Amino acid sequence: MKTITIRKTDRNLIGCIRLPSSKSISNRLLIIRALASDGFDIAHLSDADDTLLLQELLQKIRKHKDRLSMTELDTANAGTAMRFLTAYLSMVPGKWILTGSEQMKQRPIGILVDGLKSLGAQIDYLSKLGYPPVMIHGTSLRGREIIVDPGISSQFVSALILIGPKIPGGLTLHLSGPAVSFPYVKMTISLMKDFGIHVIQERSRIFIAEGDYIPCNFTVEPDWSAAAFWYEAAALADYVDLELEGLTRESIQGDSVLSDIFRAFNVITEFTGKGVHLTKSSQPLQENQFKFNFSDHPDIAPAVITSCSMLGLHGLFTGLKSLQIKETDRLLALKTEYEKIGIKAETYSTGNLIPAIEIIAGRVTCPPGLQINTYGDHRMAMTFAPLAILNGNIRIENPEVVTKSYPGFWNDLVSVGYEIIE
Repeated sequence: MKTITIRKTDRNLIGCIRLPSSKSISNRLLIIRALASDGFDIAHLSDADDTLLLQELLQKIRKHKDRLSMTELDTANAGTAMRFLTAYLSMVPGKWILTGSEQMKQRPIGILVDGLKSLGAQIDYLSKLGYPPVMIHGTSLRGREIIVDPGISSQFVSALILIGPKIPGGLTLHLSGPAVSFPYVKMTISLMKDFGIHVIQERSRIFIAEGDYIPCNFTVEPDWSAAAFWYEAAALADYVDLELEGLTRESIQGDSVLSDIFRAFNVITEFTGKGVHLTKSSQPLQENQFKFNFSDHPDIAPAVITSCSMLGLHGLFTGLKSLQIKETDRLLALKTEYEKIGIKAETYSTGNLIPAIEIIAGRVTCPPGLQINTYGDHRMAMTFAPLAILNGNIRIENPEVVTKSYPGFWNDLVSVGYEIIE
């Protein structure tokens, strides 16, 4: 397995970075375009692996729809592609097998399939009940009111509401409990409204009117989730003068909450006409403990928790249920790698057995040459890479995993003074 060494000879963070385009927005736009009667241009579409794969699969679907023979589609490790295409293919004429990597086959999909079946979808499991791979016979769906549990993945809800306008009579979803990552559902709704769809969201009810997506050209904004690793680097640096181009206060991305979270770590965010300007306060940290519920923001959890840990703060983090069904079990992966650094982390369950992690305040030892296992997870690689600013150098296994969401990460790291040695 390939390993790289990341070196930083000072503790300054100076430069200007153009973050990758949001793959969350990009992937939703690709489904909207596939459902629209006419095409439209998408500027600054993400070049992340997940988005490129979804584009490729949608092209294959267009080529093979209406065929009598079975077509297999491999989503690899792309969760969004698996969930969105399960809903999309349920109404596309043809016979489809939707599969993925071994890790994908361990990620549940039963709640989404049950919802689609209640609309008349013809979907069968090919192996383990409730998990991919699935066989789908595209058919006409029937509009009605359905109940969906949003507590496992917001992508189940987004997948259903994206196809809602194409169902005769529209669709009404009733959410049966607390939602995880609900800002991503709000993002989906916002994008649908941009394309002329009438959507009403009231507490636990979402109504989507029948209608056509009205084509209009769209520009994808930079990815706030990717900004988390630069906020982390800023929190660990002594001096910061860093520009993150294109980010806005008015973003439809829920992870823009980073600007508020990292205030507790002395990172100051200024919104400018160009984007975000980060600086660092030299004042001592105001608190010796930090608490946060990540139910709405699981993607930024690794960077925030690691920042808190490396600053020697006591941390209590809840709302981490979805971290266990990502590219890896991120909660277990973080705890395992923290042990190498001397961070004492305790995991336990809160109400309804929702996992939490507690970081015990203490002096952290981050020895030079520390080697980090990424577990095939892009966010693990990008979370631990900035730590070289503290110990001089750190080794990262399987560095190519970053292409899943942020192909230019290592180049950007070099641009602000880190050195990459292969």
